[in-house]
Amino acid sequence: MATAAASTQSERRRRKSTASVLLTFLGSMNLAITLLVALAIASVIGTVLQQGQPYQDYLLKFGPFWFEVYEFLGLYDVYSAPWFLVMLAFLVVSTSVCLMRHTPHVWKEMTRFREHQQERSLRALGHRREWELDADTETVAATAEAALKRHGFRSRRKNKGDGIMVAAMSGRSNRVGYVFTHLAIVVICIGGLIDGNLLVQWQHWTGQLTVETRDIPVSQVDDSSKIPPRRTAFRGNVTIPEGGRAGVVFLRLGEGYVVQELPFRLHVEDFRIEHYDTGEPRSFESDVVLHAPELDEPIRQTIRVNEPLVYDGHAIYQANFGDGGSRLALRAWPMDGSEPAELETHVNEEMTLPGENGRRLEVTDFEVFNIHPVPEATSRREVRNVGPSFTYRLRRPTGEALEYENYMLPVDIDGDSYFLSGVRRSPGDEFRYLHIPADPSGGLDRFMALLQQLRDEDAIAAAANRAMEEIGITEERVRQQVGREAHGMIQTLLESGFDAVMAEQQQRAEARGGDAPERLMDFYRLVVERTLWEAYAQVLLDEDIDPAEPAEEDLVFYSDAITAMTALAEYEAPVFLELTDFDHRQATGLQIARAPGQNIVYFGSLLLTVGIFLLFYVAHRRVWCWVRPASRGAQVLLAGSSQRDPMGFAKAFGKLEGDLEQRFGDRRRDAANGVNGDNT
Repeated sequence: MATAAASTQSERRRRKSTASVLLTFLGSMNLAITLLVALAIASVIGTVLQQGQPYQDYLLKFGPFWFEVYEFLGLYDVYSAPWFLVMLAFLVVSTSVCLMRHTPHVWKEMTRFREHQQERSLRALGHRREWELDADTETVAATAEAALKRHGFRSRRKNKGDGIMVAAMSGRSNRVGYVFTHLAIVVICIGGLIDGNLLVQWQHWTGQLTVETRDIPVSQVDDSSKIPPRRTAFRGNVTIPEGGRAGVVFLRLGEGYVVQELPFRLHVEDFRIEHYDTGEPRSFESDVVLHAPELDEPIRQTIRVNEPLVYDGHAIYQANFGDGGSRLALRAWPMDGSEPAELETHVNEEMTLPGENGRRLEVTDFEVFNIHPVPEATSRREVRNVGPSFTYRLRRPTGEALEYENYMLPVDIDGDSYFLSGVRRSPGDEFRYLHIPADPSGGLDRFMALLQQLRDEDAIAAAANRAMEEIGITEERVRQQVGREAHGMIQTLLESGFDAVMAEQQQRAEARGGDAPERLMDFYRLVVERTLWEAYAQVLLDEDIDPAEPAEEDLVFYSDAITAMTALAEYEAPVFLELTDFDHRQATGLQIARAPGQNIVYFGSLLLTVGIFLLFYVAHRRVWCWVRPASRGAQVLLAGSSQRDPMGFAKAFGKLEGDLEQRFGDRRRDAANGVNGDNT
């Protein structure tokens, strides 16, 4: 029996010891500081690295290796990452254990006056003063209590057998600051956990919620990627065109998105944007109407930046703006020299281009204003508006696509006007621009007429004949052969570029043999140059311009046009799309957030502010006045201490000492040496 009891008692001690060690670890200052530092570093990462962007953007920015590393660490959505939420929860537990362990001690410090302090302990304090008075102990103790009260101290008297102890303290709210700061951390972390969208994250981790990666209409999104209306936290975005409606918001999750359904619908009646004289946006706002089943009348409000519409815990912010499906009228100039076709499409729509190439046109964006710096400007603020532009993709039947950006109006560059068309293979690349010179009327007709001439075999043959007449070649057989070769080299120029033409000329010269292939190459180059000029001369004649006396601008146009022709091989487009007209339709970008933990965080921040103020600006001070009978009257010992602000306490103790010195007055018979400068 005794052995069993001893064993049970030992087991209890072991369990108690394990629990004690665990509580000590959870409530340790080292653990709390480590967690705070880790969360601070994570918050810095979440601030520096833009959160919640499409994964494709991160892949293009960091590359495949670092993209996977950062994805594994959850750095693309730090505040919802599992490790971040776990650390947040751990900090709540750690700080709560600290509070439970130390609050009783703090309460004792706030409520106990320590009237049982020994005289020997008081004499060991740095601040003290002694008097011997011709008065009884009761009178002296009452005088001391009154003085302490005047100086802001709360006191308590303890009658002992050999004297009276008056214990006092002030600034005990300093100890409340300790509780408030720790409680604030717990409250703020709980608010962060509530707004961390834990339910959505859990459903995503467990496979209950499917992430949608396709760019499809909401009506085509599967129900497994939709979240019904509920009271949990979320933050997402939605783009609504003017006159459009929406009852959902898109939440970025992982490498795609999910659809959060709303308990109301938003109707955008109007969207307005104001611009500076340069065309840069100055302000933008949306007139919205909120419809909800529980409302007798819909809510109408204008949403501006930093002026959200708040309804039922949902805050609707004006975030950005974009295109809402503008109508675009296009002229498609085929690069094979055939006649152009008139097209009409809308932004975010797809269509198949006319012809047999089978490519699809996907218009992705439209901008009315494009603000560019003024070339060679003396100030960075010198900008100009180069007019409307639209962005589109040409997708092959195999699925590959190139992205283009075309400007509607010619852009002035170094005194000459060009139609700009940029091309790139991926969103991470920079646009490489094709510069097509504008003709004197500001259009593309002359350039396209020259391209048509160069694509037409008969026109090239006629131009080559005129070129050989200028060179002096009269033999018909040679003229026919050189004409065919000139046509082939010009087609190589249009399809493969100038370098390919040079290589072809060299091959032809070497194939002919002889001792001077360089001279033969010079001949071919001369034939091609003269043929190109004769083709351009025919274009000028069609415009009733005498090519024998061209104007300076006609010569400049020819040089720029041939340069653009040599770049067509890298343009890789079967057509050039010219924007001829548009009907602009704008769309507002709204951010809708529900943060039930927001007020909790605000309350925690208030607690933290008050707690820090109490900790740093309120000093907890203790003073004792020990009065005991002496041979003639009473002997008084005044002593005090403070854990912070020693200079401030020295001044306060000096004032209290001076007040008592004055109150004791003629009753003082002798003074013992003190520590303070005025005690001797």
